[in-house]
Amino acid sequence: MRMLKPTFLAHWRGHFRIRSFPLLLLVILTVAALLAHFQHSARANNPPWQQFVYNGHAGSRPYFVYTPETYQVGTAVPLIVMLHGCAQTPLDFASGTQMNQLAERYHFIVAYPQQTSLYNPALCWNWFDPANQFRGTGEPAIIAGIVQEIESHTDRWTIDRQRIYVTGISAGGAMSVILGATYPDVFAAIGVHSGAEYRAITSPLGGGEVFLQGGPDPIQQGQAAFAAMGSFARVVPTIVFHGTHDNVVAPVNGNQVVQQWMETDFLASHGTYQADFHSPSRTIHDQVPGGHSYTVYSWNDNNGNEVQEYWLVNGMGHAWSGGNPSNFTDLQGPSASLAMYTFFKDHPIKGQGL
Repeated sequence: MRMLKPTFLAHWRGHFRIRSFPLLLLVILTVAALLAHFQHSARANNPPWQQFVYNGHAGSRPYFVYTPETYQVGTAVPLIVMLHGCAQTPLDFASGTQMNQLAERYHFIVAYPQQTSLYNPALCWNWFDPANQFRGTGEPAIIAGIVQEIESHTDRWTIDRQRIYVTGISAGGAMSVILGATYPDVFAAIGVHSGAEYRAITSPLGGGEVFLQGGPDPIQQGQAAFAAMGSFARVVPTIVFHGTHDNVVAPVNGNQVVQQWMETDFLASHGTYQADFHSPSRTIHDQVPGGHSYTVYSWNDNNGNEVQEYWLVNGMGHAWSGGNPSNFTDLQGPSASLAMYTFFKDHPIKGQGL
């Protein structure tokens, strides 16, 4: 848009012989309103919360996108993909986690793929099905396709391709692990809340046992995840949250997620990243005022860059740590949403912070 020059008001004053201050003030306010209108039209022509339907070769799913109200079209921003848990909807997940509020504050786009009862009666992502554990097929391909579709809508958003992330809880957390292994070229880093290691099971019949007792050897599963990466193999930074009192997905699963990714990243780094689960680079003990105590473990590479971060929240059950009151959140825990955003912003694919 061509900017109005300072001589604009002077021209109007001479042309219309403006002689009174009230009329001049009216002109100024009118011009200001016009400028505000044109500035607003330069923003994304999006309501903050929109629903879409993705249709691709691997299948179809609805998804929601949250766009900050201050977002300007053409401004490259990160994208965080949020995968809800069983018995949840994107609306539940957005409300409980407060990720949209963080998007407003820190300027990023949030996408919420939706599982439907047509594909799982309990609304779980089918992470346990081998058809959904590899690149190019099933739900991983659908979710990656949703990301690609969002990227393609350049009239609505400009996504920074180096800063695309995925996180989820429970079944959504397990699917985040799968996406990190199958699409490491798409997702710069992943978050896993109360989830399970890569291919912890390969049949729905074993889900309950794995959730309560843990999956196979995480070293073995780390090797499987590395194999799934194929030619796209790279170190995938991972942040994990788990509650010590989770009686749905036992805490051993959180340990295994961290250990699995240590092995995967060891192989992806050609052996240069050698982390020991029992010897973190840093350990922090803290407590939410009036809430849960927690421990944060982190492991760094040889250059001092953090690769894994593990938040173990004492006394928390199967719920998202922090957020808004809901059946799926625990307000006495530290904010998982803020911790994950903070971790993500320091881990773009090219290793440059926001």
